[in-house]
Amino acid sequence: MKSPTLRDQWFPNLPGNVLAGLTTAFALVPECIAFALVAQVNPLMGLYGAFIICALTAIFGGRPGMISGAAGSMAVVIVALVVEHGVQYLLATVVLSGLLMMGFGVLRLGKLIRMVPHPVMIGFVNGLAIIIAMAQLEHFKQATPQGDVWLHGTPLAIMCALVAVTMLIVYVLPRVTKAVPPALVAIVGVGVASQLLHLPTRTLGDMAHIAGGFPTLHLPQVPMSLDTLRIVFPYALLMAIVGLLETLLTFNLTDEITQTRGRPNRECLALGVSNVVSGMFGGMGGCAMIGQTMINLSSGGRTRVSGATAGIMILLFVLFLSPLIERIPLAALVGVMFVVAQQTFAWGSLRVLGKVPRNDALVIVAVTVITVFTDLAVAVLCGIVIAALNFAWQHAREIRADIEDNAHDARTYVLHGTLFFASTANFQELFAPLTDVHDVTVDCRHLHVADHSAIVAFETLVERYRKAGRHLRFVHLSSRNQRLLERAGVRLAVV
Repeated sequence: MKSPTLRDQWFPNLPGNVLAGLTTAFALVPECIAFALVAQVNPLMGLYGAFIICALTAIFGGRPGMISGAAGSMAVVIVALVVEHGVQYLLATVVLSGLLMMGFGVLRLGKLIRMVPHPVMIGFVNGLAIIIAMAQLEHFKQATPQGDVWLHGTPLAIMCALVAVTMLIVYVLPRVTKAVPPALVAIVGVGVASQLLHLPTRTLGDMAHIAGGFPTLHLPQVPMSLDTLRIVFPYALLMAIVGLLETLLTFNLTDEITQTRGRPNRECLALGVSNVVSGMFGGMGGCAMIGQTMINLSSGGRTRVSGATAGIMILLFVLFLSPLIERIPLAALVGVMFVVAQQTFAWGSLRVLGKVPRNDALVIVAVTVITVFTDLAVAVLCGIVIAALNFAWQHAREIRADIEDNAHDARTYVLHGTLFFASTANFQELFAPLTDVHDVTVDCRHLHVADHSAIVAFETLVERYRKAGRHLRFVHLSSRNQRLLERAGVRLAVV
C-alpha cells in the first residue's frame, strides 16, 4: 500500500467527496443525538462534539476518508459520571481523555495496533456490524405513558415500507448511475416523498430539536484539585483506551479498503487535540465511527474534503437548516444503517470458520460475541489474550532436539525452536542427566533464547548435569544469546 500525497489527500474528485461528506453528515446526526441521550446530556453536545471532532480529525488526522464523531462506545463509558457528578465533570473528562490520546500519539504508540491479530479484526468488524443493526431496532419503538413499546399496525407498516424502499434505492441505484451517492439519493428521496404524501412516520425532529448557536469557549467549571482528578481520571483513561482502540481498528480497516497507508500516530494526536477542543467548547468526546466511515467510503469519500464537509454540514444543520433536517424520516436513516451493517459484516468469515485453525475461529467468535454483549475494549483485549496464549502454546510445542551419538561416550543435542516461558518444561524433558552419557554437547545454532525464563532453564539444566556428575558444554550460541546470558550473570561452558 502506498502513502497518499498531499494532493491525493485533498484535491481528487472534489464534487464526489463533497457529496459523500453530505451523505455522511445525514447519517451522523441521529447517531450523535442518540449517543447524547444515552449519556443523558443535551443532544446539542453530541452535535457540537461531532462537528469539532469530525472536522479537526479530517483536516489534521492521519487517515483521509475516515470519519470520527461523538461515538456510542465512549458515551456508554460516562453515563455514571454524568448522573453522579454532572455535565461539567463530563467536559473535564473529555479534555483529560484528549490529553491522554495526545500523549499516546506523541509517544508514537499507534504502531501497537499491529499487535492485533487478523481474527480479532474480523471479530471487531462483525461485532460492530451487529451492534449497528441492533441499534436501529430502537427506532421501531414509540414512547408511551407505560414506557417504550414496539410499533404496530399502520405505523409499523409505513416504517417497514420506507426502510425497504431506502434499502432498495441504495442497492439498485449504483447499477444505474454512480454519479451521486446512493445513500444521499435514498435519504432525500424518501424524505421528500414522505412529506408530499403526508405519511405519518417519525422524523429526526421527534428525537430532538437540533437548532442552536455557534459553540462558544466554555472551560469546564470544576474545582482544580486532586479530588476532581480522582473523580475524572478513571473515566478519562477508559474513554481514551476505548477511543484509541476503535479509532486504530477502524484505521486499519480503512487502510485495507482504500489500499493506501495512513499515519496512525498522527491520527491519535489529531483525535486527542479534537477531544480537548470539543470538551472546551461544550461538546462530547468521540473517536472513529465505523458505520459512518463505511457510508463515507461507499459514497466515494476518499479525501480530507469528505470528512471536513461532514463536520461543517453538521454545524450548518444546527445553525441554519434544522427545520429541514428535522423532517427527515427516521426510516430513511434506519434503512441506510441497515445496509451499512450488512456491508460491514465480514460474511466471508462465516465460510472460513470451518477452514481456519480452531483457535482462530474461537477468536473470531469470541471477539464478536464479547463486542456485542460488553464493549469493544474488553472484546479486543480478550481476543489478543486468546491469540497470544494460542501462539505461546503452539511455539512451546515446537521446541525439539536432534540427538547425535559420537564416539568415546559423547552425545550432541542439536536444539530447534524458541526457548521462552511456555517452552521451558518441554525443554527440560529433552534431557535425562541421570542416564545420559558422560560428555554432552548442546548445539544452539538453531535455538532462540527469548526471555528470563529461558535463562533460568539454562541454569537449571547446568545444575542437573552437575549433580549427575556429567560434563555439559554449549556450542554455536549466538552473540545475542551470549550477551543475554552474560547480562544475567549466567556462566556456561561455551565453545
